[in-house]
Amino acid sequence: QLQLVESGGGLVQPGESLRLSCAASGFTLDYYSMGWFRQVPGKEREGVSCIDSSGGFTNYTNSVKGRFTISRDNAKNTVYLQMGSLKPEDSAIYYCAAVAGVCDYGAVDYWGQGTQVTVSS
Repeated sequence: QLQLVESGGGLVQPGESLRLSCAASGFTLDYYSMGWFRQVPGKEREGVSCIDSSGGFTNYTNSVKGRFTISRDNAKNTVYLQMGSLKPEDSAIYYCAAVAGVCDYGAVDYWGQGTQVTVSS
């Protein structure tokens, strides 16, 4: 069974950090670009960051540039999102996604189930 499982979400205070992980099972991530999305109730899911299959290309939505870092460990079949200087507006359900090919937020092949991130004092 093909699965992406996120972990690492939680409740933190503004300014703190979290690291999200996304582990794949049932398939290898070696040939997939991997993305992180987030969604709050009543809003569309937003592409946050993407990394290509080699790890040589990354992109970020403007609101997280300089604060978030995406990385991957193909040997562990896992992708990470290091989130720093968190703000209340970063609160959302975060999803990881696999794309067969180049980074493309509109061409997701597999979704994880999501992990909640809440930033609040």
